[in-house]
Amino acid sequence: MCGICGAFSKLSNPMSLNEIVRQMNSALIHRGPDDEGYYYDENIALGHRRLSIIDLSTGHQPISNEDKSIWIVFNGEIYNFQTLRKQLEDAGHRFFTNTDTEVIIHCYEQYGEKCIKYLRGMFAFAIWDTQYKSLMLARDRVGKKPLFYAELDGKFLFASELQAFFKLSWVPKEVDHQAIDLYLSYGYIPAPFTAFKDIKKLPKASYLVLQDGKIKIEQYWNLEYLPKLTISEEDACEHTMELLKEAVKLRMISDVPLGAFLSGGIDSSAIVALMSQLSDKPVNTFSIGFEESAYNELDYARMVAQRFNTNHHEFIIHPKALDILPKLVRHYGEPYADSSAIPTFYVSFETSKYVKAALNGDGGDENFAGYERYFAHKMASIYQKIPITIRKVIKGGIFLLPGTADARSNINNIKRFCEFANMPIHKRYIAWMRFINVDLKSSFYSPEFIAKVNVLESENFVEKLFCQTQGLDVVDSAMSVNVNLCLPYDLMVKVDIVSMMNSLEARSPFLDHHLMEFSAKLPSNYKLRGRIHKYILKKALKEVLPDDILIRRKRGFSIPIDSWFRGELKSLLYDTVFSTRALQRGYFNPKKLYQIAQEHDTGQKAHGSLLWALVMLEMWHREFID
Repeated sequence: MCGICGAFSKLSNPMSLNEIVRQMNSALIHRGPDDEGYYYDENIALGHRRLSIIDLSTGHQPISNEDKSIWIVFNGEIYNFQTLRKQLEDAGHRFFTNTDTEVIIHCYEQYGEKCIKYLRGMFAFAIWDTQYKSLMLARDRVGKKPLFYAELDGKFLFASELQAFFKLSWVPKEVDHQAIDLYLSYGYIPAPFTAFKDIKKLPKASYLVLQDGKIKIEQYWNLEYLPKLTISEEDACEHTMELLKEAVKLRMISDVPLGAFLSGGIDSSAIVALMSQLSDKPVNTFSIGFEESAYNELDYARMVAQRFNTNHHEFIIHPKALDILPKLVRHYGEPYADSSAIPTFYVSFETSKYVKAALNGDGGDENFAGYERYFAHKMASIYQKIPITIRKVIKGGIFLLPGTADARSNINNIKRFCEFANMPIHKRYIAWMRFINVDLKSSFYSPEFIAKVNVLESENFVEKLFCQTQGLDVVDSAMSVNVNLCLPYDLMVKVDIVSMMNSLEARSPFLDHHLMEFSAKLPSNYKLRGRIHKYILKKALKEVLPDDILIRRKRGFSIPIDSWFRGELKSLLYDTVFSTRALQRGYFNPKKLYQIAQEHDTGQKAHGSLLWALVMLEMWHREFID
């Protein structure tokens, strides 16, 4: 696990490019504190920071092929590198290290740009081909590893994190207002946008080739949900466990100590269970909890730790833990409003004291319909078949019920369902996932900000993704959009940044693409059966995990942001969002802003997620723009 960067110019000035890359690389030291390396010639400079996990003695990067005509800098892990190496050696390739990085070089020699399809793992890499004067950038299938690029001042730059670009004083920091609108809609900024006009994200499952001054970007993989498998439940359970166990085994290959994040949910518990089966010594497990009982899952994590006799560690999060916010803002590089970054940071921080790599349960919900919204979409399709007059009566009765201050209460969830259930699926998806919807923007945004953006872009963005799901039922359709939007640009961003801030590698067996491709083609009622989420996964784990873990309701890895904004964080809100500096940026209607804050403060409505997004937006401006 590492950080990479580079600079290309058609003009021959290697010393200038080398200095650029050295400056960029200095911003990535947390991603690779163990080593640094550089390569440069007349048109290119490559930089690398290394976190040593595999082949500790000979894994120095950049790495070349035998005749030094092809060079690579690589961030990630290729879990099938040993199998690939044997195939490439049989084809005549010679290796001089034991790294997975060198396997990519020879795979590129053998297959060219198609080499990516042979790689099983998480990766972002850059390959410089001296013969063709071409630069190839690539990202893994689900976007676990980040990669940004920019064309500026006759140069092409790329890096693992945005802050690397701003080590260069001449890189502009002009705000992309359309990206800010997307952020205020979703809580994150999807590719190819970033918060800066001149810098782009390479989309997940894509590669970029720069040659002869032209850029080509192509997608090389998409998760297919059709045709559906004809398979019995027993065979589906068996094959699910085979693939998951293999994915865990591959991710336990390491030359340094390993651990696991353990939330007490089904997914992380399954990973710990399988690690315990595959390990000859106790697994190191790490958990985060809260003082607020509704958000605290430590009892469940402890139950799993005791069941599998793990070497268990716990940590309690307090509001003062938010002292870490300025550092988070700096590392994310653009506004990011997923508040679960806080506990994820602290579990990474604690874990990094003991191990250098940790497995997690990310991806179980995306593969097996673990989120409540999948059930809500399914129920909405049924609800829409009820005569409209009866729906109006139902909605009117529901909205007579008093709301609560808890955004996650059953009453509030039912009200949200009735409010959005009549919408087309793409509008419904946005409404359930959004921070600010299109209707609210007209009163919440200032006229000046509305004039700078297309407020419908966020809705159009999701509608295009749903248009690509023709032929799928409502559950698979929503799952597909989630894999292409929330997973790569929210969940994967969160985990990569906070783990690498702590020089920790995070590995996700549920996101092995072989397992994902199998689960996608299972019938959707194998994933969501009535109200039972993850039906086939729970059935497969029946003999592995305690019933208390399998039947418990999903809570999610979130923080009690609603109550914190009515207490310890109230001053943070007013010192940032309502400061003169923030209001003068001209994004919002101050009167509407105060109304939302007052509704939240009095408990009339729960706006914690939106208020958090506004706090993070202002803190980002202070860090990067001011």
